[in-house]
Amino acid sequence: MSRTLVTGGSGYFGAVMVRHLRAAGHEVRVLDLNDADDRPSDVEFIRGDIRHAATVANAVAGIDVVYNNVAQVPLAKDHELLRTVNVDGTRILLQACVVAEVAKVVHTSSSAVFGVPRSNPVTEATVPSPAEAYGHAKLAGEWICLDHVSRGLDVSIVRPRTILGHGRLGIFGILFDWIADGADVFVLGDGSNKYQFVHADDLAAACVAAGASPGADIFNIGTDRFGTMRKTLQTVCDHANTGSQVRTLPARPTSLAMHAAASLHIAPFAPYHWLMYSQSMYFDTTKANEILGWTATYSNAEMFADSYDWFLRNRASTSSAGASHHRRTAKQGALRVLKGATRLLP
Repeated sequence: MSRTLVTGGSGYFGAVMVRHLRAAGHEVRVLDLNDADDRPSDVEFIRGDIRHAATVANAVAGIDVVYNNVAQVPLAKDHELLRTVNVDGTRILLQACVVAEVAKVVHTSSSAVFGVPRSNPVTEATVPSPAEAYGHAKLAGEWICLDHVSRGLDVSIVRPRTILGHGRLGIFGILFDWIADGADVFVLGDGSNKYQFVHADDLAAACVAAGASPGADIFNIGTDRFGTMRKTLQTVCDHANTGSQVRTLPARPTSLAMHAAASLHIAPFAPYHWLMYSQSMYFDTTKANEILGWTATYSNAEMFADSYDWFLRNRASTSSAGASHHRRTAKQGALRVLKGATRLLP
């Protein structure tokens, strides 16, 4: 049994990590700005900012393995926070881990470090090329990890594809809201782009395995059963059985419109949304399979069904203002007008 710290443990994926670590018999401590209503009573909570060195030093004291999940997400649209939290915060945390002689750090990065890949599948050897501020910040965080590896700290980097699972909301909360009400949903272009997701439980299992695997490394994590964006959305429409269908919008004009709406603060889009929604992106997960003994248990279709069903059961509370970005449904803004218009389409 290890003494573990989950930074960002009150956020969506951090809370999933807490659950998995407890199930594996580990002691768990959380560092976060906010406490979660569903934090188990046996999980220690330290309230604090990852950018505050003294707080972080206190949080890592006596810890064996750190799981770093603190991240300022793209929906926050604050470039200074993207840098100070995702980059400076990572540096402060790893410096504290060196001083505290932490045995292992597992750092959750992002597939956004690859931007729009020139070819697929993306492997750990693919050269990162971020295309927007969040991806650049996450890549800078990876560089800090590699720098500390060169100094002797055991850090493994885990890069997930887009995360789904019970309780995952944000922009997906809007998708599920539309489908639940029978509104049609859209792909950009013909929707033939292949797009891979990962269930939060599968990602957590990979992180726990990385935490138990000695030696610094990098792992790309995603499901091995996925298809096109159109097929993926159609499967959740079929699962919901509300009459919602997948329709097509022209890719280039719609991406420009998404960018404009975000700039005017009338729609909840971030750059990664209009850059990637019509693009193919998927990982080769062979390395994680072979080194970590990890295998995805959910397909795209299964994780969307799981996420949608959770949304229906908890719909009344999915807009809670106190929750983190990924634990509440994003505000629709002008998208409410489009949602209503879809019901008038032939």
